[in-house]
Amino acid sequence: MSITQIFRKTIFDIAKKNKAFRIAFRKSRDAAYSVKMILDDPFGKIDDKLVYFQTFSGRGYSDSPKAMYEYMLSAPEYKDYRFVWSFKEPEKFSFLLQNGRTEIVKFRTRADNIALRTAKYWITNYRMLDHQLPRKGQIYLQCWHGTPLKRLGYDIKEGDNVMNSLSEVREKYRSDAKRFAYLLSPSPFATEKFATAWNLIETGQTHKIIEEGYPRNDRLINTTEEERREIRKQLGVDDKKVILYAPTWRDNQHTSGQGYTYKTEVDFDKLQKELGGEYVILFRAHYLVANSFDFSKYPGFVIDMSSYGDINELYIASDLLVTDYSSTFFDYANLKKPVIFYMYDLEEYAGELRGFYLSLDELPGPIVRDEQSLIDEVRACYGRQPDEKYEAFSKRFNPLDDGHASERVLKRIMENA
Repeated sequence: MSITQIFRKTIFDIAKKNKAFRIAFRKSRDAAYSVKMILDDPFGKIDDKLVYFQTFSGRGYSDSPKAMYEYMLSAPEYKDYRFVWSFKEPEKFSFLLQNGRTEIVKFRTRADNIALRTAKYWITNYRMLDHQLPRKGQIYLQCWHGTPLKRLGYDIKEGDNVMNSLSEVREKYRSDAKRFAYLLSPSPFATEKFATAWNLIETGQTHKIIEEGYPRNDRLINTTEEERREIRKQLGVDDKKVILYAPTWRDNQHTSGQGYTYKTEVDFDKLQKELGGEYVILFRAHYLVANSFDFSKYPGFVIDMSSYGDINELYIASDLLVTDYSSTFFDYANLKKPVIFYMYDLEEYAGELRGFYLSLDELPGPIVRDEQSLIDEVRACYGRQPDEKYEAFSKRFNPLDDGHASERVLKRIMENA
């Protein structure tokens, strides 16, 4: 372990135990970053034709920012615009430089700060860092990253997680709400929940919500069977029944100096014995999960897709989804394919960690609590067509996903610039 890693781990260990230290450390760090951001570009002018994109704090190229970026590349009305993408590992995304109007910067560097100071538009799907404050005239679009099942922000009524007290969680949402010009919502349901999660009603900011559908789901609506076959071929699963297993993270699982971790509570030995040969599992960890997974014991049966760029392609390639409390199933419902909810820790998650926005009776698929029930439902659900409950769910939660959300959202933010 390097000196830097030892230092980070020490800081995290102290921060976990001491709220006062945690808050003081964050404030001093953010103040220092704020000063540096200004010094990196003290007099730069805002460029009305420059758009800054980021997903999951620089972790990848995906989600609604990707969808809007690709729409802007193809739409003639944006032919004079230039684009900046920010990544923690920019070398992995050099293919974006094939477009001459696109620049890549490394997250949290001087180049990143200059881009943030000069771009007219910030488009992201995750909270901007606390020191990243838009200047007058800049427009920050917060796309977020899913219709929520789990309670968010001000709607979490009790319980601290390992790195934030309830008051600290709310402060993060309060801070973000002050900065963004727009918060994107895919449905009336999400609009209602986002308004309370970010405390927008109490602060008189509900006008910031724009309800236009999710740009990231344009791909799901517009995909063809030929594209599906090609993706499955590239993944090497074209002759299998494909299960996408996409669990979410747990607020109480965190390793100092590493981040949130996830323990796979699935008996893959049992699943392989029962389903191996006919099925294949594409395992997709949540973007916040920092640990890696070793599935070498299950060659050809479990494939770790946690670092795969775009989850939309995994949605398209798969035949059914297994998840727990992840919001993936809201988007997946656009494809009208089966969903199974494997909730082995339901009481703990619902009662101690988060709580839910909707009754579990409304979910568009069966809930199972153990591996045998999971196996039985996989066999029973494969190829099943959506019933009336599933169709009603999709209409309620995806009413605006028609393949043109990117166009509508961009028009909204540009016409009001």
